[in-house]
Amino acid sequence: MKQEFDNLLAKLATERDEINLQIHLASMEAKEEFGDAEKLWEQVKQKASDIADDSVETTDEFMSGAKVIGEELAEAYQRIAKRIKA
Repeated sequence: MKQEFDNLLAKLATERDEINLQIHLASMEAKEEFGDAEKLWEQVKQKASDIADDSVETTDEFMSGAKVIGEELAEAYQRIAKRIKA
């Protein structure tokens, strides 16, 4: 499960970087949604840090919650990317 989350985190980082490069061309709605997505990104990074920290106990429930937030972020990035390309 940790490997799956690590893969998701790497994919999200790549998508985030690509969107960030194109965001200046986007509509105001996309910019606002990207701002909201940044809040989710911070949550994902914190959870990833907690997961990587051996001193922090991570349950399956915690990992599942982190994965849900990551999936929500992936969906937000996809919506933003569509707006940028439109």
